[in-house]
Parts: sequence; structure tokens; C-alpha cells
Amino acid sequence: MRKRGVKTPKERRNSGIEEDPLRVTGPNVPDKSPVKNIDDYQCCGSLDVDFPEVCALLGMTEIPAVTPRPQSTVSRSTEQVQNSTENSQSNVANGTVTTSWCPKPRLQVELESDEEPRSVRAVRVFGWKVDERVARALNKTLPSLSNLQRLYLWQAGLTERTLTSLKTTVSLCLSLRTVALEGTPLPEQCYHVLIGEDSKLAHLSLRNNRIGEEGALMIGAALSTPRTANKSLLSLNLSFNSIGDAGAEYIAQGLRLNRTLLCLSLGSNHIGDSGAARLAEVLGPFPLTHGEIVERRRLLSMKDQPTQSAEPKADRPASIPSSSSLERSMAKASKGVSKKKTPPKRDEKQPTNQVAGTAVKKEDSRPAKKGSDAKGPRARGAKSGSKERCPSVAELETSGTQNKAVEIPETVSPLLDTGVQHSEGCILLPGNNVLASLNLSGNKLTERSLRVFLKAIHDQGEEGGLLRLSLSRNRFPLLNCDTYLKIQKLMKHKESVNKLVSQPTEEEHENTGSGTE
Repeated sequence: MRKRGVKTPKERRNSGIEEDPLRVTGPNVPDKSPVKNIDDYQCCGSLDVDFPEVCALLGMTEIPAVTPRPQSTVSRSTEQVQNSTENSQSNVANGTVTTSWCPKPRLQVELESDEEPRSVRAVRVFGWKVDERVARALNKTLPSLSNLQRLYLWQAGLTERTLTSLKTTVSLCLSLRTVALEGTPLPEQCYHVLIGEDSKLAHLSLRNNRIGEEGALMIGAALSTPRTANKSLLSLNLSFNSIGDAGAEYIAQGLRLNRTLLCLSLGSNHIGDSGAARLAEVLGPFPLTHGEIVERRRLLSMKDQPTQSAEPKADRPASIPSSSSLERSMAKASKGVSKKKTPPKRDEKQPTNQVAGTAVKKEDSRPAKKGSDAKGPRARGAKSGSKERCPSVAELETSGTQNKAVEIPETVSPLLDTGVQHSEGCILLPGNNVLASLNLSGNKLTERSLRVFLKAIHDQGEEGGLLRLSLSRNRFPLLNCDTYLKIQKLMKHKESVNKLVSQPTEEEHENTGSGTE
């Protein structure tokens, strides 16, 4: 049976009455207009869903596929990339550059869990051009990957604009700490944008990008200047480039005031004795330049300003407000006691006032001796409403000075190092004792520059400082060079400290040494 007045669907169609789509399809069908703009698209965090959708909104007809990278082919793919990198480096040395593009562009992803597509931890672009539209798609989708830690681009054909877009993408990815941009020469050589002062990257590889003196100059300035310094980068790989002696000098200039970088690879860069000597001199005490001396004086004056402004505060009679508040609080306390009519405790009232009076006199005498009323409220007790107000003034002043003293070591500049020495009218700053690994294999070093390294390593001592120095395939015999053997002997004393150097970075440095100039 049916209710009276309710028509069946057949009767409705015959009568020409339009049906409500919500009643036909049900409430599960969303009533919303399709997204027509990339800015309005909301990423779901799954790259295989978001990337094609964003590329379609950008008007792309050939959309790169998103494919998982099997773990079994990781080692094989790495070997292929290394062989291609070595061939590209040999072409660069001969003056010819060949670029091979993948016939079917695709994004290779590594998943933390094969069953969870949102667990992408690495994205790889191998051998196909990333144009402006693909760069925009990456800028839109990659920041939504909360687990993304590594980004690899090899022969990606970037330009200055796409590299700037990549820099913005990297800054938006909260967990991204490793970027490899290799085999992608840029005429502007603006790779330094990836290691600015606000960069969060910890590991950066710029192998085989034809970086010359101009690029090395900008990278060195990004590592440190008298005013700024990168404070996040731990390893930097510049192997298979052409920075030469002048570029090595620029990199050494950036290491003067950088106290974060642990591993630096400069293998196969046509570096000779003059460039290597500049790198070695940074490891030991070096004289400050005029610009560094001016900046040091400015920092010292800024450091003295808080202490000078704090001294008058310490000399002020801060105890006067404290004692007056104590007197008011004691007056209120005495009024409160007098209002209470308790005959049994009347005899105890006078001794209490005497004790309180002596306590007030002691508090009045304390500021005269110590200049501080921090202990006043503790001796008074918990009866006054001004208890929380009075100690806050003194405590905030003391805590403020303590907080400033704690913050100074965190942001202190190497120019304020306490080990600064004065010799023959020069200010000598302690050398870079943070850099632990340096790769100079495949260059043009002779025994002359090794003597400078030997002195620098000896002056650093057995603990800390340079822990590993790669010098293979240079212009001196490894087995018959006395200076090289002495360096190796010094390094053996630091074998126990060598474990502090990150193993993945060292393996990368060893792999870069397999190429030829």
C-alpha cells in the first residue's frame, strides 16, 4: 500500500513533473562546480592524483606519469646515472655537451610504505626537461607531501626562472632537506639561490653543472660573508665542475666565517696548488680583512650596549618600590588582623607585629647592601595581593638579562671568537675547525700545496678539525710522497673521531672520485 497523495515515479513521468536530483541520486553526490584554476585546486597529498590534475589545469596535453621506483632497481639506476654523469663530464672537458632526454617523462617516487601512496619520501626527475608549467605543477603538489625528504633532478634542463621556482618549492616543503641538481648547466650559474641565509637544506649536490669562477663566487658568498652566513647546510658536493684555482679561492673565502658545513667535495675541478693552498689556510688561524675587522668592531659595540644599559637599572633604587609595596602590604595585613576579634589570640598579636616589624626592617636593609629585592616577597609570606606584582619587576629584569646571555652563544658570530690573537698588527681568527671532510681528488695538486695542508692539520690537533682528506689522482705519487704519508699518519690518530662524519656523504664523495678529468 502507498500513502494517499504520493505519486509513483511512473505517474510523475507521465504527469511531466520534474524530479528532485537529490531524491533520485541520493545525498552522497556533491553539488559543486569543477575546479577551473590551479589556485583553487586543493591537493589531497597523493602525488599520483594531484600531479595529473594540476597538469591538466595548466593545459598540458602530455602529462608525465607518476610511477613508483622499485627498491630492487635502486642500485642499478644509480650506476647508470653515475656512468652517464662521467660521460657528460668527459664531454664537458672536450668542449661538447650532449643532453639525452627521456622519451616518456615521468616522476619516479620512493614510498615509505608501498600500501600508502601518501608516504612519498623521494621524488626523482631523470633525463627530461622541466619547463615552466611542470615547475608550477611541482610547486603546487610537492609542498602537500608531508613526508618528502629528498628531491633529485638530473639533466632536467632548468632555466633561471625554473630554478627560482624550484627554490620556492623547496622552501615550502617542510621536511625536504636533500636536493640533488646535477647535469643541468645554467648560463647564469645562479645555483647559490638554493643555499641562501634562509635555506633549510642540509645536503646539496651540484655535480656536473659546469660551474665556473662566477658560480663559485656566488656560492662562496652564500656560505658566509662578514654580515651573513648559511646555518643549515651540512654537506655540499661540487664535484665535476670547472671552478679552477680562482673558484677554489672563492669557496675558501666562504669557509672563513661558516661554522656549519661538515663535508665539502671539490673533486675533478681543475684546482691547482694556489687554490688548494687557500683552502688549507682557512683551516688554521688567518688574519682578518679590513671589512671583517669593521664588522667585528660593530658586533663588539652591539654586544656592549645591553650591558651598559643594564648597569643603570642595577644602580637604580629598585628596592624603593619594593619596600613601599611591602609597607602597604604589611599595613593591609595588620588591618586584616585588627578586624578579626579573636580574644584567645590577642596575646599573640603583639609578638606577631614585632616579628613582622623586624622582618620589614631586615628587608629594608637588604636592598641597601645587595641592590635587589628578589628575596623580599619570599620572607614576607603569602598574605598580600602585591606579592605577585612586586617580585615580577625584579625577576623580569634579572631573567631578561639571563635570557640575553643565553641567546648570545646561539647567534654569536665567529668574529667574536674568544680565541682571537693579535700578532704584528694583525688580528688572527681561529681557523675553521668544523669542516670534517674535504675531497680534492682528481685535481692538479702537487707536494707544494700538501705542505700547507700538513701544517694546518697539525695545528688543529688530534681532536676535531679535518678528519678526512681525499687526495687521490693528483700530480704526486701516493706511495713515494713524504708529505702525503705524514698527512696519512696524522689522520690515523683521528680514526676514532672519523665516525662523526656521516657515512652517506662519504660514500657519495667516494663515488664522485670514480670519474676522470
